[in-house]
Amino acid sequence: MRRVVVTGMGAVSALGNTLEETWQGIKEGKSGLGNITLFDTEKYDCKVAGEVKNFDPGMWMDKKESRKMARFTQFAVAASVQALNDAGLTKENIDGKRTSIMIGNGIGGFETWEESFTKYVTSGPSRLPPMTIPKLIPNEAAGNISMMYGIHGTSFTLATACASGTDALGIALDQIRSGRCDVCISGGTESTITGFGIASFQILHTLPTTFNDNPEKASRPFDKDRCGFVMGEGAGILILEEYEHAIARGAEIYAEFAGYGGSSDAYHLTSPDPSGDGGALAMTLALEDAKVKPEDVQYYNAHGTSTPINDPAETAMLKKAFGEHAYKMKVSSTKSMTGHCLGAAGALEAIFCVKAIQEGFFPPTINLENQDIEGGCDLDYVANKGVEGNIDCAASGSLGFGGHNGVVVFKKI
Repeated sequence: MRRVVVTGMGAVSALGNTLEETWQGIKEGKSGLGNITLFDTEKYDCKVAGEVKNFDPGMWMDKKESRKMARFTQFAVAASVQALNDAGLTKENIDGKRTSIMIGNGIGGFETWEESFTKYVTSGPSRLPPMTIPKLIPNEAAGNISMMYGIHGTSFTLATACASGTDALGIALDQIRSGRCDVCISGGTESTITGFGIASFQILHTLPTTFNDNPEKASRPFDKDRCGFVMGEGAGILILEEYEHAIARGAEIYAEFAGYGGSSDAYHLTSPDPSGDGGALAMTLALEDAKVKPEDVQYYNAHGTSTPINDPAETAMLKKAFGEHAYKMKVSSTKSMTGHCLGAAGALEAIFCVKAIQEGFFPPTINLENQDIEGGCDLDYVANKGVEGNIDCAASGSLGFGGHNGVVVFKKI
């Protein structure tokens, strides 16, 4: 089987507009959350989100071209430029016919949809902005990346809700292993912090409403006082490459992308199966695919949404997949710092796993002030402050609406 490695990474998040800024925030246990500024929240019960701040698309792309892109596409392009630069790949030296793109996205250009539909209702069909469809459809992130770099290989966009970024990485892994490509630009992107977006999740009672005066504390996975996930936005992109191809061009290799597993809960539209069976199946398949034993995993980056239902269900999943080893490995939710970036979450968290392996650092779960042991959250969640330690193998799981579960496994090279 062709081995797959990570040779480049890029990120845009509430913690920063680059991977360096984002990872530094993770290491410091810094919250990227705050009160919403992208729209007026006067009529909203939830006023907290993880917004990307001071984002200038002109740093990463032509400003004129950026105006043809929705915010989620701009994030994906920015993270891709970072990742390709990191990998030493340019439009001039990349083999466009042997390179593919796999991007996860949950919803698409939400702000474009909202603005255009409002114009349609108030002014009629003839007043719609001409770029409405090209900006809002989810595949435009991958499309713009391909045009920017002259990439002619397969270009997919995957929508499996909160598991989109993770599942896109899994498809990319299979594409390279099968020989369909040598390099794949893969990850996830999302931007849904709009009035309609927040209102739509708020009506499901999934967002926190009691931390508006203290937004940095709003995301608190595995804590007794958790009351909902905080919406985040951003993008995470990894350059995945066939091992021999990377060696031949002298690329720096950060980690091996060793395995992927997916499953479906077949349980509920918005809630994970409390038994953890579906997630445990995805984890077991990922470990088998990576050819590692449960006890080989030192770190697990949790889906860890900070909802009353998810956190104990995910803990149950880990106990089923890892047995007694679940109590020995370290688990943390970086969503406590970035918010929940939906389709981008799994890709960002995969990057955090790679960085954790690289630097021997277990990221913290911040705001874990009163661990919900009685509620079933009784593992080592690296409370509040990250710790140093050797990591040879790390995994990350994503559990999406509709029961979509995806797990990726990375190993030290």
